[in-house]
Amino acid sequence: MSEDRPSSGPASRSWRERLGQVLLGELRDREQLIEILHNASERCLLDSEALSIIEGALVVDEMQACDIMIPRSQIVVVEQNMPPEEILEVIIRSAHSRFPVIGESRDDIVGLLLAKDMLLYCQQREAQSFNIEDILRPAVFIPESKRLNVLLREFRASRNHMAIVVDEYGGTAGLVTIEDVLEQIVGEIEDEHDIVEDAFILHRGDDNYTIKALTPIENFNEYFGTHFSDEELDTIGGLVLNGFGRVPERGETISIDGFEFRVLRADSQRIHLLGLRLLSGIEEVRNAMAKANS
Repeated sequence: MSEDRPSSGPASRSWRERLGQVLLGELRDREQLIEILHNASERCLLDSEALSIIEGALVVDEMQACDIMIPRSQIVVVEQNMPPEEILEVIIRSAHSRFPVIGESRDDIVGLLLAKDMLLYCQQREAQSFNIEDILRPAVFIPESKRLNVLLREFRASRNHMAIVVDEYGGTAGLVTIEDVLEQIVGEIEDEHDIVEDAFILHRGDDNYTIKALTPIENFNEYFGTHFSDEELDTIGGLVLNGFGRVPERGETISIDGFEFRVLRADSQRIHLLGLRLLSGIEEVRNAMAKANS
């Protein structure tokens, strides 16, 4: 062997032997495959991000819709008999793009409403002639046991982005979006709620804001002209957490001194992102904000 060829020491032979096992299909189990992939990453033969995606894909293969679904109680819905102005309010407040439309109850889902369809409809027709059935799209229903890898294939084939999860009795258990599935593979995906890295508060229009949970209470007070105490709590996320008395789930709301906080992103340990709406009738808060920002 010439001197300019790669080393064929024990470690190198070990890697080649393991790779050979992969190619020859001699893997004992999934754990061995993951071990080989980690070995490749440590040797810079596989990018760490690529390794994370592969591991995510392997995990998704074992997960079911019930593992990641948004629970029934947290689903933002539109009622079939809502007037158009109320539907638009739901769209603006939630900042979502797709909404299950319900009839008599959350178990009676009659279709899906896309925000873009609603806005286009309102632009082209008068509110007096509004009929939500004109723009409803069919809803896709899946069982709680649906495997995520199968669901992802079906999402791609049908070009649907949302599925309603039903329990064994046919009742609505939750919903899953294609983004929820992809995040299990590639990690968190930035969406319309995300704020630039160096900002804590983003004004979305009118009385709606997006707030990072790590926003210092001092910064919040300065921005909104409020006087929340920062002696025991440091962040707005801590303030909201204290208000709930527990770690809230995504979609839950709480009102604190004229502000309505909605949990936009959270895990089992802490809150990450909040939506904020100034409640009606708090003109003093708006005046304080105007004074603080002048």
